Amino acid sequence: MPLECREVGITIARCEPGWSSQPHDHTEDDHKEVYVLINGAATVRVDDEDVPMEGGDVIWISPAATRQIQNGDEESALVPVSAPSDGDDSGKSGPACRLSGFQG
Repeated sequence: MPLECREVGITIARCEPGWSSQPHDHTEDDHKEVYVLINGAATVRVDDEDVPMEGGDVIWISPAATRQIQNGDEESALVPVSAPSDGDDSGKSGPACRLSGFQG
């Protein structure tokens, strides 16, 4: 399914065991997202549904859906593809998720 955006952000996230993102949606900025799990295992909570993912799995998430990534017991690598965002989880403590990527 196309993202239907003029710009795209691609990030490589290496997430420590037990890491989780903050629950959020993209209703205001209308960002659709695709998450590609490269390796490891994680659960993506979309609204009230837990979607288990293993390496090679892909999920498309609509802007209005509340999403949260919950990493498994081992490090994982995740590639979120979306319209660019400047948000971060820098105020959180606990396991980390190292990001690298580009916007264009």
